[in-house]
Amino acid sequence: MGKVTGFLEYQRETPTRRPPAERIHDWFEIYQPFAEDKIKQQGARCMDCGVPFCHTGCPVTNIIPDWNDLVWRGRWREAMRVLHATNNFPEFTGRICPAPCEAACVLGINEPAVTIKNIEKTIVDRAWDEGWIVPELPPFRTGKRIAVVGSGPAGLAAAQQLARAGHSVTVFEKADRIGGLLRYGIPNFKMEKHLIDRRIAQMSAEGVEFVVNSHVGVDVAISELRRDFNAILLAGGAEQPRDLKVPGRELNGIHFAMEFLPQANKVCEGDTVPEQILATGKRVVIIGGGDTGADCLGTSHRQLASHITQFELMPKPPESRAPQTPWPLWPMQLRTESAHEEGGMRDWSVSTLRFSGDEQGNVKKLHGVRVSAPPKFEAIPGTEFELEADLVLLAMGFTGPVRNGLIEDLGVALDSRGNIQADANYMSSVSGIFAAGDVRRGQSLVVWAIAEGRKAARGIDEYLMGTSRLPA
Repeated sequence: MGKVTGFLEYQRETPTRRPPAERIHDWFEIYQPFAEDKIKQQGARCMDCGVPFCHTGCPVTNIIPDWNDLVWRGRWREAMRVLHATNNFPEFTGRICPAPCEAACVLGINEPAVTIKNIEKTIVDRAWDEGWIVPELPPFRTGKRIAVVGSGPAGLAAAQQLARAGHSVTVFEKADRIGGLLRYGIPNFKMEKHLIDRRIAQMSAEGVEFVVNSHVGVDVAISELRRDFNAILLAGGAEQPRDLKVPGRELNGIHFAMEFLPQANKVCEGDTVPEQILATGKRVVIIGGGDTGADCLGTSHRQLASHITQFELMPKPPESRAPQTPWPLWPMQLRTESAHEEGGMRDWSVSTLRFSGDEQGNVKKLHGVRVSAPPKFEAIPGTEFELEADLVLLAMGFTGPVRNGLIEDLGVALDSRGNIQADANYMSSVSGIFAAGDVRRGQSLVVWAIAEGRKAARGIDEYLMGTSRLPA
């Protein structure tokens, strides 16, 4: 694959980011253009490694060596076809996936891995620019009707696959726009939303119907869906945030990340949000060191917070791959996101004891303590501290799907973690009701959601037709 000696001749190179002082004043994506000859060289670094472990790292099993080779040879349209054979939305994963494929790259054993993620993004962006991506209509219609509840990456991937199999698909979304967390969870500086809009246009042309402002189980009765559709796919995500139950939690100015981030995205869409939660001029504390915390950090920078601190309960990861996560496993190591380059302070092994506020009930201080390593997380005597705060954002992950309402009404079985339990074909304990994405596996990655949506589509197709030609 690639140039036989490419990995010896070329070094890993990725696009540069726009200067932080420039990019914090807008919401556009942060990466600079990358020359075609350079991306070809990066494709040439892909080795003929015999066993491509990048496949094991990729949840959608992208055929990575093949499209790396095609990019090196300048056969872009063929690369696009190979890329789309396993991934409905590579422009999403090429921007926001953490690239477990690169962590499993064989070259990564002793050299920097192939830039798989950037090559993927470049292929699909070029395909859109060249007009190669068009609606793919099915050769026939089956007459079967399927309802997809939720328009995140799992629901969208399933809907597109099912429509291409000839089924009539309707996607129900409780928000005012399609996209789920792609739309209202991920900030524009990581992924601009016109990327979603053009896929929605493609899928609409393929026959998918989208219904917004439709909260199934609240203003749309589940009995109607069961009456009108031959199968239902639940793809509503894991929206139950993990709370911080400490004294003072009820004070004004303490919010879940998913109260804060969607409002900023709505404003980027041109909406007016009454009483918007803003970081402008405030001392912001973000509790949680993962991707959502970084999204809150970057958003707070763009809202011109006066000071930002991000806390994480876990210890600081090592600078390089930890011995307990050897290749080809996903490495435990320190990751610096673009938002961290833009400013703010990060600290680890910190636990929040309580919050205190003023007479008006507004949060003013976080009271914390340093803790020992997991699993005990014991408070270390003498390390107690106070930190002034006007806005506290809780970005500690999610505990699973919201269970009251739709899930309870359906009576589907749940697993030990509170997610919807499903069989190998993604059918729940209730016949004809399927589940995919975070609602089934718990909080996870966009690439896993796409993979699950595709597999669930095959399961639904087989359930309705007795057999399926859809790829898993």
